[in-house]
Amino acid sequence: MHVLTVLDHPDPGSFSAAVAQRFMDGAEAAGHSVELADLNAEGFDPRWSMADIEAGNQAIIPADVGKEQERIARADAICLVFPLFWWGMPAMTKGWVDRVWSWGWAYDQMDNPEGSLQRPRSGVLLIPAGARSDEMKRSGYLSALEAAWIKGTFGYFGFSPRRLELLYGSTGSLKRRQSLLEKSYQVGRNLAAPRKTKGAS
Repeated sequence: MHVLTVLDHPDPGSFSAAVAQRFMDGAEAAGHSVELADLNAEGFDPRWSMADIEAGNQAIIPADVGKEQERIARADAICLVFPLFWWGMPAMTKGWVDRVWSWGWAYDQMDNPEGSLQRPRSGVLLIPAGARSDEMKRSGYLSALEAAWIKGTFGYFGFSPRRLELLYGSTGSLKRRQSLLEKSYQVGRNLAAPRKTKGAS
């Protein structure tokens, strides 16, 4: 498989960047080809604007959006790596979702309200989080993220199977961080192949 990793963190020395690298190391060890989209390093503009709306109405794709869609077209699996930020996505990732996975390209709720226009791809979210797992479960944050991302957003992306891995305690001890990096490696090494779903086009 060809695996696209989308990284959102402004610091190239961040733990998120290390997670992305270890995931790709694991994917390569399993015989997959890998590609990295470092949104901050590449200067992706996350702002959804009138230019995007006008481009959609005229079927003209902005150059930066077209570049990302070409990357996605090459990929059999996609991994998103970003830190849990205010219990959600950082602005760069949210803008990437808003602008790149556009109506008419990723989904069309008029013709297929439950599915994606994209072919099935294996999808993984590797999300460093400072909180503990018991804190997130007790407060209902985990179920909220699963509803929003796994049952919602990434279904329209055609991700099948789709997997959310919260890397709890990522601001903890060196031992803890090393164990999370090893987990990221194993996720890449054991990446599942895409499978067809009922709602997929």
